[in-house]
Amino acid sequence: MAEITFENLQQYRRDLHLIPELALVEFQTHAYLMDKIRSWQNDTMTIRTVAELPTAILVRFEGSDPKRTIGYRSDIDALPITEQTDLPFQSIHAGAMHACGHDVHMSLALGMVQYFSQHQPKDNFIVFFQPAEEAKSGGKLAYDLGLFEDEWRPDEFYGIHDQPDLPAGKLSTLVGTLFAGTAELVVDIHGQGGHAAYPHLVKDPIVAAAELIMQLQTVVSRSVDPIKGGVVSIGVINGGQANNVIPDNIHLEGTVRSMTRTDLDIMLTRVRQIAAGVALSNDITIDVVLESGSYLPVENNPKLASQLIDFMQSRDDIAFEIAQPAMTGEDFGYLLQQIPGVMLWLGVNDKHALHSPKLNIDEAALLPGFTALRDFIEWRMNQ
Repeated sequence: MAEITFENLQQYRRDLHLIPELALVEFQTHAYLMDKIRSWQNDTMTIRTVAELPTAILVRFEGSDPKRTIGYRSDIDALPITEQTDLPFQSIHAGAMHACGHDVHMSLALGMVQYFSQHQPKDNFIVFFQPAEEAKSGGKLAYDLGLFEDEWRPDEFYGIHDQPDLPAGKLSTLVGTLFAGTAELVVDIHGQGGHAAYPHLVKDPIVAAAELIMQLQTVVSRSVDPIKGGVVSIGVINGGQANNVIPDNIHLEGTVRSMTRTDLDIMLTRVRQIAAGVALSNDITIDVVLESGSYLPVENNPKLASQLIDFMQSRDDIAFEIAQPAMTGEDFGYLLQQIPGVMLWLGVNDKHALHSPKLNIDEAALLPGFTALRDFIEWRMNQ
């Protein structure tokens, strides 16, 4: 039986990098994945798709002597970004790019399917190709549709995320919360506009917006334990058309982030309370929409994370370091709230950040990343 090679993983990655697709419309990606998976199908494998989430794929391997079911998850969607790398395998889809490394994630997951199609696992093993991580809450959609019921429910779940700041192939995680929980904030402030020379005759939404933005900065400083921290940032302000006209409306957008679900809930409550207070004091209307979807904190299960870290550190041929928590958001957090598991960083060594149109990962990460994760999963199956 042929082993999984760097060339295998590189080809998968480059093929997938060519055809990025946005959340819930990953149909070409789905077709590519299904073609590969079906080519390896055998009597130990079951492939599952569902009409309600048509681009999702689950592959289940029957274990030879199962004590548990282990799950491995890869996201498959891309970002609405126009690629600027000039690679020979640059995106052929205008306005879409794998700028968060999901092409790498899928390549390693395909490697897992290929490997376990040739080496029957001891435990039951599930690989989940998940749509809509970047938007649309694909993890939550899958869970709410019952994709992980009965024999399809992992006892523990694992996944990776690219990290350009780490050397290619180095893995990193921690015990506890790796990524923050996030909520998208949309605010519409409705006042009563008029001539700027007669401010006493209007209800100024710009002044209210300024007051609201400043007050929102107290959500973290006065409502969250300073040891834990959090983020409330406004990234969009729209409103007004002339220097001597006070507008009727102002539109704001931002993000709220916290390392724990409890603190995130506290912060969301305070945002709503502050908005209500500013609206009352200015005699205007403020509509607030806060949507967290499946972007809950990525909380690694302490026992499973400790086992994984011990395994990685025991191997001289695996590059590993303990991670620091990050305010990055990832919808694997929703699944980890339902099923215990661990997410890891995989170093891909690039000077460009995630979500950059110039992100160009170092493909030297592929084989050591795959090998370390495969070896851990096989080790775990013997515990």
